[in-house]
Amino acid sequence: MKTRLFTVYLGAFALLLVTSCASLRTAAFDQYSYQKGTEIKVDATRLMAKATMQYDSQAAAIENFEAELAKMVEYEKNKPNNQISYAMWKMMANPDKNFIAGFLKRWKEKGTLSTFFINEAKGQTVEALDLILQYEGKKDPAAEKKLQGLLGLQ
Repeated sequence: MKTRLFTVYLGAFALLLVTSCASLRTAAFDQYSYQKGTEIKVDATRLMAKATMQYDSQAAAIENFEAELAKMVEYEKNKPNNQISYAMWKMMANPDKNFIAGFLKRWKEKGTLSTFFINEAKGQTVEALDLILQYEGKKDPAAEKKLQGLLGLQ
C-alpha cells in the first residue's frame, strides 16, 4: 500500500513539474542580450547626439551601428520563447518606425537634424531601450506588460 501511494505521489509530482515547465513561455535571462542591449543604448544616444552634423560625416559610424542592431535582431530571433524581445528589437530596427532606425533614416534624408528633434527622438528611443533592458533583466510580468503595450499587443 505504501509503495502504491508513493508511486501515485511521485507520478503527480512529475506531472506537475512537466506541466509547469511547459507553461514557461518567456526566455530565461540572457547576459549577452542584456550586455549587448546596454551597448546599443549607449551607442545610439551617442550617435543621435551627432545628428546636428552632416549625415555623410558620420556614415561609417552609422553603418557600424546599423550592423550591430541587425546582429541583435538576428540573435533575438533565434532564441526560443522570445517573441516579445524579438518583436521589440525588430521595431527598433524598422526604419518606418519612430525609434533609432527611423531616426537614422530621417537624418539621412535631411542631412542634419535640429537639437530639439534630436532630444525628442532620443527620449523616445531611450525609453524604449530601457523597457527592453528592464524586461531582459527581470523577465517579470510587469516589464512584459509594458513592452506589450508599446508593441500594441494588449
